[in-house]
Amino acid sequence: MSNPIARALEGLLALATGGLAKRVEAAKKEAQTLIRDAEQRQEELLREARADAKRTRTTAEQEYRERRNEIQRTERRLGQKEDNLDRKNEGFDRRDQQIQELERVHEAIRKEAEEARDKQVEELERVSGLTKEEALSQLFRNVEDQLEHEAAKKILEIDQRIAEDADMKARKAIALAIQRLTSDVVSETTITVVPIPSDDMKGRLIGREGRNIRALEQATGIDLVIDDTPEAVTLSGYDPIRRQVARVAIEKLMLDGRIHPARIEEVVKKAAEEIEEVTRKAGDQAVIDAGVPGLTREVTAMLGRLKYRTSYGQNVLMHSVECAHLAGIMAAEIGANIQVCKAGALLHDLGKAISHEVEGGHAEIGGEIARKYGISDAIAAAIEDHHVDDRVNVEAFIVAASDAISGARPGARSDTVEMYVKRLQALEECANSFEGVDKSYAIQAGREVRIMVRPEKIDDLRAAKLAHDVAEKIHDTLIYPGQIKVTVVRETRNVEFAK
Repeated sequence: MSNPIARALEGLLALATGGLAKRVEAAKKEAQTLIRDAEQRQEELLREARADAKRTRTTAEQEYRERRNEIQRTERRLGQKEDNLDRKNEGFDRRDQQIQELERVHEAIRKEAEEARDKQVEELERVSGLTKEEALSQLFRNVEDQLEHEAAKKILEIDQRIAEDADMKARKAIALAIQRLTSDVVSETTITVVPIPSDDMKGRLIGREGRNIRALEQATGIDLVIDDTPEAVTLSGYDPIRRQVARVAIEKLMLDGRIHPARIEEVVKKAAEEIEEVTRKAGDQAVIDAGVPGLTREVTAMLGRLKYRTSYGQNVLMHSVECAHLAGIMAAEIGANIQVCKAGALLHDLGKAISHEVEGGHAEIGGEIARKYGISDAIAAAIEDHHVDDRVNVEAFIVAASDAISGARPGARSDTVEMYVKRLQALEECANSFEGVDKSYAIQAGREVRIMVRPEKIDDLRAAKLAHDVAEKIHDTLIYPGQIKVTVVRETRNVEFAK
């Protein structure tokens, strides 16, 4: 058996050896193929590397040539600049020499000019008969006249510009306030006439040896004028409340019929209480009419006392209510605080209710009273500043404007003949105080002053400045209601006679 097995093993070994040889041969062929592929790939990579190296070298050589060309161009430009700088330096040197030469020439010319000027000054002094100082003084006067001329021209331009911007807005607001408010014209005096039913009652008022009339005057502080006027007794006094108390007391005495000193004192006391109640109600009504709530009872009572007071013939309480309406309208138009303006305008004359009892102007007194009774500082400031020039808030301006408008409207106030004449004379004297004024006339009841100037002394521009100066002086020195128009008239007349 060993022989077959050995032969079988030999056969298997031969088969295995033959298969292995085939596999080895196949692997050898595959390896040769891979080697050939690798060699081909290597040759391709070498060719690509040589091509890349060639391109890189070409690019580098091109960049090198461009850089070299740029450097050469830069060197040429620098060389040109150096040449230009050298030429400029040479030009500067030449100019420096020319300037030095010109300076020497200029210095020589300046010396010659100074010598010529000195000779001219001497010759001018000899010819004109004026010294240098006198000539300078005359020159300064000429310059001063020219500057004054320019100032007048500038004032005219500024006035026109301000008028264009501000006058239209101010007129619109004021005109709207005036048009929206209408009120009665009230005029009162410092005397009161009480009608008497008969001369017998007049005698009873006088009393035996005048004791009743003396008691009335002592109790009321008012003078009783009993003259030959039939059925009338005149009460004279500057305190309107006392006059009203006296009038009510006399009417009560005449109705009662019992007229003697003791009864007079009793009736006068009751009349004073009635007038106090009337003034309190008048103050309450004024606050309601003006639309100013929140005032204390003390302030309202003081405000009511203005019912019997007048200013230039205008009832002060009605004037205050009218001012409150005007101030409210103007404040609404320009965007100011309406309540502050209305309250300040209503109370702006509050100091007149007690101005005879306390020293100081009524505006200052009114502001102190307002602060004393809890009125805000803004309202008190508007009251205090309505008669001053340097106001600090717009509410004070509105209060002052409403006061001026209410007092300036036609029929609001009345003047005595003496006051009227004095105001006209003061206006004319103020205008005549300026140089160059020939004549002046106060016209339109003192609302305008017309000035005639000498044309040889005042030209057109100086006429504008004169109008401005006169208006300023009137504003600073005179007291007047409303506004005053200043008109300067310059007229030149040339007259010839045909013979």
